[in-house]
Amino acid sequence: MALKEFTKHEVAEHAKAGDLWIIVDSKVYDLSKFASMHPGGLSVLLESDVAGQDATETFFSLHRYEVLQRPQYARLQIGTMLGETQTIFPRAPGALSKVPYAEPTWLTDGYHSPYYKDHHRAFQKTLRTFVDETIFPDAQALQENGKMPSKKVLEAFATLNIHAMRLGPGEHLTGRKLMNGTVTPGEFDFFHELIMSQEMSRIHARGYHDGGAGGTLIGLPAIKNFARPALREKLLSEVLDGKKLVCLAISEAFAGSDVAGIRTFAKKSADGTYYSVTGTKEPKKWITNGHFADYFVTGCRTEKGMVVLLIERGEGVETKHINTSYGPASGTAFVTFDQVKVPVENTIGPDNGGGLVVILSNFNHERWAMCCSSLGAQRLIVEECLKWTAQRKVFGKPLNSQAVIRSKLASMIGRVESAQAWLESVTYQMCQMNYKQQSALLAG
Repeated sequence: MALKEFTKHEVAEHAKAGDLWIIVDSKVYDLSKFASMHPGGLSVLLESDVAGQDATETFFSLHRYEVLQRPQYARLQIGTMLGETQTIFPRAPGALSKVPYAEPTWLTDGYHSPYYKDHHRAFQKTLRTFVDETIFPDAQALQENGKMPSKKVLEAFATLNIHAMRLGPGEHLTGRKLMNGTVTPGEFDFFHELIMSQEMSRIHARGYHDGGAGGTLIGLPAIKNFARPALREKLLSEVLDGKKLVCLAISEAFAGSDVAGIRTFAKKSADGTYYSVTGTKEPKKWITNGHFADYFVTGCRTEKGMVVLLIERGEGVETKHINTSYGPASGTAFVTFDQVKVPVENTIGPDNGGGLVVILSNFNHERWAMCCSSLGAQRLIVEECLKWTAQRKVFGKPLNSQAVIRSKLASMIGRVESAQAWLESVTYQMCQMNYKQQSALLAG
């Protein structure tokens, strides 16, 4: 149904508490009931240049455009202004930002790159549309309530084979249709994975980002590379098809980066058929996705050294949610094992004390992926700062008219651009090197 059109005179007649309208970018909003709940107080809305007036400039000096898109505020619109048209528009789903430095140079008009081909560009466009239309709204709804991404999103991850692509290029992609066929398994390389990491970090929801199977990214490679064939095929099928979730359970209070300090203990039975795992005094801590994972790739100490076991959620396994500063949706947890029986067939890699190699094997790829995501989020911050400093007015001028603000922005941009250039250089080397060469030459 078409919204009613109003004249400025009609809007001006509603300029008091209990009967309060305002105009924002040609749209008329009825704030009569909302005014008393306004976070900034009623008095701000009763100012002579706001109540019953075109408050566009005042509104945007205090608020981001996205505020108007939130359902609880969008429903306050009752009409439009006669003879006026909207002048401020959000970025369309899938579109590139026009804000300077909001996109890496390879996506910026006039710039060129030796790294990206047409299928990289098509992949980026398809993925951004999916992020904008499917992931972003889900993330905003769930970021603060501690719930994992919705079933709809996780099913879409499986359909598009996002879980599989997050493991990088390899044989595990064979026979899979990637992003609805935008890229073939043979074409897929580390630059596609870089694009995916950076695009998926654009959702303003860091906890949700990890909640979207971040545990799979760091836990499944050990299974893919070291598990026995039957176990590997079972787990890859279940996890990559979106039926199960896996996490990496390594960190403890006394063992973070110091992996060798693990105290969770696994004792092999007398008949050699299973391990009994105990980690009650020193539970696993800060385990991403641990609160809702089905499987735990678990580092344990044994009488011979260290072993990695795949432990399925069940009797003796207890998880407790940990609230983190970046949001509860990551499912970060304490994980306690109390005399959990694990079949020896669930051993990942050697069982003679060589488990440390299994744990460390994915650290390079894992840290590289974190750099990709972190840099994507940093670029988003640059974009937000550039938009806000142009929009926000102080002393009668835009915030970016202040030299000190421009200096800070320039410093931020310089760090992001230099890091992107270095990251792309490292990524190119990854595309040319095998695993052993990457470990020897890129790991540092």
